[in-house]
Amino acid sequence: MSRRRAVALAAGAFLVMEPVAYAAHRWVMHGPGWAWHASHHRRRRGRFERNDRYPLTFATTTVAAMAVGAAVPRLRWLLPVGAGVTAYGAAYAFVHDVHVHGRLPALDVDSALLDRLADAHQQHHRGGGEPYGMLVPVLPRSARVPVPTSG
Repeated sequence: MSRRRAVALAAGAFLVMEPVAYAAHRWVMHGPGWAWHASHHRRRRGRFERNDRYPLTFATTTVAAMAVGAAVPRLRWLLPVGAGVTAYGAAYAFVHDVHVHGRLPALDVDSALLDRLADAHQQHHRGGGEPYGMLVPVLPRSARVPVPTSG
């Protein structure tokens, strides 16, 4: 596989992960998977919560797919796809766990963009509805909170 194709596959996988994460959050975590995800909508008691099983499950699945890609020549495309999924997972973890929820404060940075993503995620926590996305949180106009303007 050419380097250009591998990069395109990784970038495409990264981009596709936002709607995949949205769908998993909305229709799995806020549906049949609520037993794990509910812990995330409550005040944390201790270092870990049941919701942490989700990234572990997703990471294990991605690593397994990449192992198959490494072992089966005709499935080599799974390696760059897995790299893109992993990059998305790292970005998601940084925004969500480090910046929004302060789980690793030493790694946090000041950023207006990250603050906007955090505000959107906090709106999800307050209302339990939109936005379900993380890196591109889309809010219907009816759900948007007016931003105060200075005067």
